[in-house]
Amino acid sequence: MSLKAKIRKIEPKDLDFVYKTICELENEVLDFKVFEMIFNENISNPRNLYLIVENETEGLGFISFHTQNLLHHCGLVGEVQEFFIHQKYRGQGVGRLLINEILDFAEQNNLKSIEVTTNKKRVENVAIYENLGFTLSHNKFTIYK
Repeated sequence: MSLKAKIRKIEPKDLDFVYKTICELENEVLDFKVFEMIFNENISNPRNLYLIVENETEGLGFISFHTQNLLHHCGLVGEVQEFFIHQKYRGQGVGRLLINEILDFAEQNNLKSIEVTTNKKRVENVAIYENLGFTLSHNKFTIYK
């Protein structure tokens, strides 16, 4: 990758960047106060890993990764919750940099597996995740209230 990019843990000062990218990802304006509360709770949880990739001038993307002990895995499992790369930086290896950090974290913490879910409307993501080493192995069902 020819971009000069660095990865670091997300901090409270990154709230606006993450808020804007999540609103773009979800194509809606989310309640900022509620978002801020959840953001601060999640980035302070030691079981979570929130990373931002940036160059000298701007954020290029971020990833959020939550872990939990699951009975049916008899151990710690991680799941990518949000994963966003700005359009102009896609296809340049930025996402792979973030996934590699997640893989390192998973290895250091002896995770049994890493999971990611994508909305069916984001058809292109299936090929992206497969290219990053994920296998399409499960169906996920959801009930919305």
